[in-house]
Amino acid sequence: MADRTTLDPDDWPALRAQGHRMLDDMFDYLEHLRERPVWQPSPPATRATFETPLPRSGTDLATLHDTFMRDVVPYAVGNAHPCFFGWVHGGGTPVGMLAEMLAAGLNANVGGRDQIPVHVERQVARWMAELFGFPAGASGLFVTGTSMANMIAVLVARHRALGLAVRDAGLAELGRGLVAYTSAAAHDCIAQAMDLTGIGRAALRLVPLDEDYRIDTAALENAIAADIAAGLKPFFVAATAGTVDTAAIDPLGAVADIAHRHGLWFHVDGAFGAMAMLSAELAPLLDGIGRADSIAFDFHKWAQVPYDAGFVLVRDGELHRQTFAANPRYLKREPRGMAGGSPWPCDFGPDLSRSFRALKAWFTLQAYGTDRMGAAIAGTCALARYCAEQVAARPHFELLAPVALNIVCFRYLVAGDGIDDFNAALVADLQEAGIAAPSLTTLRGKVAIRVAIVNHRSERRDIDALLAGLEALAAARLHG
Repeated sequence: MADRTTLDPDDWPALRAQGHRMLDDMFDYLEHLRERPVWQPSPPATRATFETPLPRSGTDLATLHDTFMRDVVPYAVGNAHPCFFGWVHGGGTPVGMLAEMLAAGLNANVGGRDQIPVHVERQVARWMAELFGFPAGASGLFVTGTSMANMIAVLVARHRALGLAVRDAGLAELGRGLVAYTSAAAHDCIAQAMDLTGIGRAALRLVPLDEDYRIDTAALENAIAADIAAGLKPFFVAATAGTVDTAAIDPLGAVADIAHRHGLWFHVDGAFGAMAMLSAELAPLLDGIGRADSIAFDFHKWAQVPYDAGFVLVRDGELHRQTFAANPRYLKREPRGMAGGSPWPCDFGPDLSRSFRALKAWFTLQAYGTDRMGAAIAGTCALARYCAEQVAARPHFELLAPVALNIVCFRYLVAGDGIDDFNAALVADLQEAGIAAPSLTTLRGKVAIRVAIVNHRSERRDIDALLAGLEALAAARLHG
């Protein structure tokens, strides 16, 4: 018919067959990851494929699938691979992939309204409140990642410090003198949150570290006292559970004591480290996290949920709601019908249009169970200890930081002033060889090879391949 404009297929059986081929290709990809290079640079001809003009007419789905398999899959960053050790990226799971497919098929907008996808998100929030020992009135929200979760925490803390009037009056009238605190090893997204919320980066005090790369609590106490004496308004302190450089865990109980003594909001940036709570072996390292006013973390890191799946948990759910809730005419709530079920997820964050992120976390937690997930997390820490032992046993390597959880920082020793450049080049050599993919950081002025073991697929043989690859490429550089 001339007026038929649907985007559904004319031939559902053909689409079904093509869909099964696409699904099978991704199963094959995951099953045979070890046979692939971790990463490889994309050739110019491949990049040119993605520089074509806007398509005016359609292309066969099978052709697009072939392009994806040929030109996209081989040239992704490779974080699903067991030898990917660069940055803190989760590896994903087949279960999570299938759940993401189901969520995309349902195409639910989980901003609100009376629907079961909202209840799925609420159930995950209750599970997280149980995990961290938060009260029944706590609230939780899925977001893109910990960067957004940290910003939401700053906004709720700002609301508590300045009152509801700040939403209308703004900081120019009410916010003078606000100051916040975190460690010098904290992720920059804490400073970014200060920027984006209008408080400003200059209002964030970066507190020095102790010898184990954790926040120095005496220095924190002194900084707060100095600001109070100067007539400023301390309102927020962010401790880190698993720093980005070394995975150090700030002394959470001591920071909680300081925050509560001075009336500050106590926030924990637990981007990946908070999920150590799933492991009975590791959970004691996070002693004090249950005293936080808010916790930010990612399911897509140590919990292996596919990207993206960040989360913020807030102790005072009503304060959280007041920070964001609005009631424009087009979002009016009703006691019955589709407009029921208030409060809605959009009342707890800035997004009205929201994907069904909760489903892949819900599937992952239920399919594997927290005991198995916790064992996988503890296993990555055991691998980190093994890596550190192997580094210490090799005369050309030097360990540069204690191994707190799952990150190992070391360097290859060479004579002369070019040691930093040598190690940077060595990491690039290893990445380009496709053997393994660590990253780089700088610790106390020294460039470090940083091995972040996050992937549940990683084994001792992958650590062995990493170190052997570094040794072979270093020898090639040194001896030609």
